[in-house]
Amino acid sequence: MEDLREQVSRALQEDLGSGDVTSEATVRADAGASARIIQKQPGVIYGLQAAETAFLLLDPDARVQRLTVEGSWREGGDVLAVSGRARALLSAERTALNFLAHLSGVATASARAARAVQGTGARVLDTRKTTPGLRALEKAAVAAGGAFNHRAGLYDAILIKENHIAAAGGIAQAVRRARESAPELARTLEVEVRDPDEIEQALAVGAPRLLLDNMDESQLRAAVAQVAHRAELEASGGVNLGALPALAATGVEWISMGALTHSAPALDLSLLLEVSL
Repeated sequence: MEDLREQVSRALQEDLGSGDVTSEATVRADAGASARIIQKQPGVIYGLQAAETAFLLLDPDARVQRLTVEGSWREGGDVLAVSGRARALLSAERTALNFLAHLSGVATASARAARAVQGTGARVLDTRKTTPGLRALEKAAVAAGGAFNHRAGLYDAILIKENHIAAAGGIAQAVRRARESAPELARTLEVEVRDPDEIEQALAVGAPRLLLDNMDESQLRAAVAQVAHRAELEASGGVNLGALPALAATGVEWISMGALTHSAPALDLSLLLEVSL
């Protein structure tokens, strides 16, 4: 993971620019303050380290106290307490909340998804549809919420999709070349398939995992019966929270859901400040 301090520092610089003119104009330079971040709706908190880092980068002497643990569902309440220079706390506020609210939103969406398939044997996966530059943080939030991480990027698993198949000249050719080129990743190999014929082609060359692209429930059930445990199956394509129970009931092992990261609503958080004059 890229150094968190660098990520938070860039976010602070984006917000501060040449300086926080409002805080500098209205708050004495020597004023101290304490603040609390409060969770205002049910969900899972994740991203406390990023929030803490935002405050500490602007005031290295600030005192930060966690008031909850990450990764657990809670109805609301105090999340983080911080005290230090008032100007620094005010200047770091939005960056700290942006990281914390977004990552907590991802963790909360992941927790809801995990609950939706509980008891079915299916597991929910994230995708590469992440915010540029925040993938590692967002995937960590997914795991904190109880869903599962798919490949981290293009480098750590083989996923042969329809465009790879077209470029290689077919499923068999694509799988053969992938195995020859990266034998150490052969066990992760997955092939995207769209119909029963492509399923048979992938099974014929021993693909251990098949990505069932944009299939409805009846098609998924038919694919599960056709494969008959000869490969693991992943349902994918436009999955939302409401569809998860029915998709999980088809018998697939995995359901990938880009919405965990690209569409998760931010968790409602606020910061309340008390200045010591």
